[in-house]
Amino acid sequence: MAGAGATRIAKLTLNLRLFSISSLPLCNGARCTSTLALVNKRKELCQPSLHLIQQPVRNTNSFFNRTSAEQLWKGVTSVSNAGKKKGRGKGVGKAMSKNLNRGQIIGVGEENIVWPGLNAPVIQGRELVQQKRLPKDEERQAALVRLRDTMGKFRHLKIDPLERGWSGTRMGGRSVGPPDTIGEGNVCVCVCVERGWSGTRMGGRSVGPPDTIGEDTFEGFDTRVLEFKFVTCMTAVFGRRRRVSIFVVTGNGNGLGGFALAKATTVQGATRRAKNKAAQNLLQFPLYNDHTVLHDFFSHFGKTKLYVKKMPEGYGLVCHRVIQTICRVIGIKDIYAKVEGSICVQNMTKAFIMGLTQQKTHQQLADEKHLHLVEFREENLNFPKVVASPQDDVVRTLGQIPKDEELDFDRVVLDGKVRLQRKKFPRFYTKLPGYQIYLKKYAKTRNQEKVKIDIMAREGEVRSFFADQHPECKLKWGKYEGNV
Repeated sequence: MAGAGATRIAKLTLNLRLFSISSLPLCNGARCTSTLALVNKRKELCQPSLHLIQQPVRNTNSFFNRTSAEQLWKGVTSVSNAGKKKGRGKGVGKAMSKNLNRGQIIGVGEENIVWPGLNAPVIQGRELVQQKRLPKDEERQAALVRLRDTMGKFRHLKIDPLERGWSGTRMGGRSVGPPDTIGEGNVCVCVCVERGWSGTRMGGRSVGPPDTIGEDTFEGFDTRVLEFKFVTCMTAVFGRRRRVSIFVVTGNGNGLGGFALAKATTVQGATRRAKNKAAQNLLQFPLYNDHTVLHDFFSHFGKTKLYVKKMPEGYGLVCHRVIQTICRVIGIKDIYAKVEGSICVQNMTKAFIMGLTQQKTHQQLADEKHLHLVEFREENLNFPKVVASPQDDVVRTLGQIPKDEELDFDRVVLDGKVRLQRKKFPRFYTKLPGYQIYLKKYAKTRNQEKVKIDIMAREGEVRSFFADQHPECKLKWGKYEGNV
């Protein structure tokens, strides 16, 4: 009876313990592991054996291990769309993320302990490597700091100014070499070594000639990027899609050229598509003596107005950088162009191309008027030179020409329009009494600079026409003759 009573007391005590423990609050939606351990112990109470009671595991999920490093850096280097609308994060683009794992090796720390199998081999030669502590490396932390200081900084691209494009180190005007060949042929791999218009942008860069099509190669062609931008569109299936838009112009430098606009998801794909599309839209532009346009013209597209003026050889390209790039690709060397209104790149390009295509050749003007086209040049003392004559040899006489018919070349090519230019007002000092004294004082030497330039162009140096008979008439003649 004593044994049975003791057994009941033991069971009652065990039930009370189970009841008190099981009534504890839940841990993360499940009962504590200690309850399960006691239940297992109740089942095996009569079987004496050793059991390891599982200790309760603490919840180790905290702020320090809940967020990854990428998410932390994103919170510093970016801003949400709602924040952008409110004006937040204006200087976010300047901050760059740093990889703090660079320069660190697993098993190597400040204590500098040798761990066999982790940061050291287990067996070295015939000896077993033991765990030991080495002297602290004082330079390790300083090296890590120097390495992290170099991260997150923008490195400027240094390029030879002679190989630059429009301005800076941007992509405008820069060359990236020829593209890959299509079909049989070797693949060309080139490195971009030229600068663009400004900074590191694409505007003005060269992307090489268009791809070859079969046996037809675009030899001598060059393609320049006029506009490079990222565009987005909202779709019902894919949401906001981001694509690359490239506007290019291509030409062979001999009056043949074309332009095109292409879009793709990648820069390489958009570039290849744009230059190949431009090669399919080539136009032939007539040039005057292979250096300038045939005549002055006015063109407009949208809200962009363009005035182009024919210039003599050696004048250069005095115009917008987009017009300059188009002229170099086509082969125009001397021109003056004034853009008024909108300076949209695509509008300027289309206005200039429209003006070039609407030019009238000298032969067309002669056939249209049934008159001889005569040229007068100041350097030729206005000696008349017949440039073109009617092909049908039917030339109107003076009596057949109406009195109100326009015969001025500039008026004819501009359809009777005259450009309204702002009047140049005289300088304020020209109305002062001292300016009249200045004119009288320097009247006898007012043309000396022009004469010096003419002599330099004709003789190669500033000299008198008596220099052949009298060497002392040369400028600094003693220095040249060795007398000084």
